[in-house]
This record gives sequence, C-alpha cells and structure tokens, in this order.
Amino acid sequence: MFFILFIPVILNGQNDTIFIQKSIYSVLYSQKLEQPLEITYRSTNRQSRVKSKNLNFYLEKGIHTSNNLDYHNNIYDKGHLVPAGSFLDNMKNLKETYSFLNCTLQNQFLNRGEWRLLEEQERIWDDKEPLTIKIKVIFDENSIKLPTGATVPSAYIKEIFFEKSKKNKCYHFTNEKQILKWYKCEIKCQ
Repeated sequence: MFFILFIPVILNGQNDTIFIQKSIYSVLYSQKLEQPLEITYRSTNRQSRVKSKNLNFYLEKGIHTSNNLDYHNNIYDKGHLVPAGSFLDNMKNLKETYSFLNCTLQNQFLNRGEWRLLEEQERIWDDKEPLTIKIKVIFDENSIKLPTGATVPSAYIKEIFFEKSKKNKCYHFTNEKQILKWYKCEIKCQ
C-alpha cells in the first residue's frame, strides 16, 4: 500500500515529478528521467527471517518508471537504493525493495563494490542505533539518456543520520567504478 502525491512539475502536459510514500521508504521520482531523484528510509536492527532468492523488480501501476529493457546488455545494474539486505525481516518489506521506484541505473562496479560495502557497514552501525538514510540521485550535463528512455545518474550522495548520537555522515559516489574505498568517499554534509 502506498500513496502518490503529484508535485506540480508539468512537462509536455504530463506530471513529471511525483512523491510516493511506501511503507518502508519515501521516494521523489522523475517519470521523465525514469529514475528516483531522492529516497529516504530508516535502517534499524531488523532480524533476518526471509531470503531474497528469485525476486524480480516489478513495475508500479500508473507510474512511468524504468523497466527491464533499460538494464539489458549494458554496464548498469538494477541498483537498489533501499538495500534488500536491510529489509529481510519479512517478505512484504523485502518485496517493497524490488519496486522499480527503488531501482537506479547503477554502474555494476559501483553497485557490487563500494556501494555494497557501505550498505554492509550501515547494518553494523544500525546494530547500535537506528539510522535515517537519504540518497540524492544526481543528474547533470554528463548524464546519458539511454535509447530505451531512462537517464543514467551521474552520481549519488548518501546522507546517514545517526538517530541517538545526532551525528551525520555523508558520502559522494560518482556512477562509475570507484578508485577510492567507501570510507574515503566521505564528504562534509550540507
């Protein structure tokens, strides 16, 4: 169950940017870019009870998102922004992470490398205190529009708020194979 709030951004007579509140995350989504612009979720110490085997990303009725064709035969993974590994507490939550609303055209080396390692670190941090995580998806003049219609993000900024200690950590990743380790990608939070 989710609700859609249409933000008044009209392009070619069609609402472009929409806000969707799912049960485990909220997302600001661009139907024109076919990519999330921003997503927010809480990471808490959830007990793993289910496995993510054989799950596929699914389309949301009435929302124009990327789809399987955008990820076919190129270097881009279907990158989870809200990590499936943080929501293995029940099948409903896990399935919500497989919505194309939570999917980004992420360079396979970033997705399977430093991005994944930071997600693993978040699950260590959330053992001590809950985290609120906001990911900003960056598009600029270097963003590539695929022939299938979706636009490839140029970068990501991940803001992690430690709820008890009231501290922030922010990380900037370009959408390519990272030269630096995830902890070397920390930036000053805005």
